[in-house]
Amino acid sequence: QLQLVESGGGLVQPGGSLRLSCAGSRGTSLDYYAVGWFRQAPGKEREGVSCIGGSNGRTYYADSVKGRFTISRDNTKNTVSLQIDSLKTEDTAVYYCAAPSGSTYFYCPGLSSDGFNYWGQGTQVTVSS
Repeated sequence: QLQLVESGGGLVQPGGSLRLSCAGSRGTSLDYYAVGWFRQAPGKEREGVSCIGGSNGRTYYADSVKGRFTISRDNTKNTVSLQIDSLKTEDTAVYYCAAPSGSTYFYCPGLSSDGFNYWGQGTQVTVSS
């Protein structure tokens, strides 16, 4: 059964950078799973920010993060990373990684959280001066 763990969050000044990591459980390879990144700020709905298809496939980005966020895989570490550059205060949120299940696990089901079944516990990103 797939388990996901996020790491890399922290407190950063505006304009700074962070690299978030989503690690898959040792018993299951993340290589063929689509993996999405989501965020949720206090009082706001969960927002899909990025997704990468299985086997380093097609990538997706929300308009709010396009050009600043980069999603990538490192299969030797069984991880999917989210490089975040030029951080803004509005990027402050808990960031989650997630993966689909069943026959569609290979493909990104867009950036809607409804298409994802496995979720990590989240990592806090705080952008403040």
